[in-house]
Amino acid sequence: MKIAVTYENGEVFQHFGRTPQFKVYEIADGKIVSSEVIDTNGTGHGALAGFLENMGAEVLICGGIGGGAQVAMSEAGIQLFAGAAGNADEVVKEYLAGTLPQIGEATCDHHEHEHHDGHDCSHGGKCHG
Repeated sequence: MKIAVTYENGEVFQHFGRTPQFKVYEIADGKIVSSEVIDTNGTGHGALAGFLENMGAEVLICGGIGGGAQVAMSEAGIQLFAGAAGNADEVVKEYLAGTLPQIGEATCDHHEHEHHDGHDCSHGGKCHG
């Protein structure tokens, strides 16, 4: 399994569409077996879903993410954990321990049908409704 984290200087980068790098963790038997930092080379927003899908990522952990990117992650079959912050390695350890919250308000899963009607969750990364 591969987990991708938006990444800059050891921390979870807070704007998915502008992340300069992903740190990609290879997981086996519930443990990190390797990791590497991959530059996005200026790839932004919508193209990042394909970038992650091509590298085989099954989980994305990030800070803020807009509605269109959330839909793209869902369509690519990538599980999304938004609203994360702090040390990237520690956040992945929380995910593996089952203690990283999958924040419903940040991921807007309960609104997915509305994204196609112009709903973009751009108000602070939180979606209320």
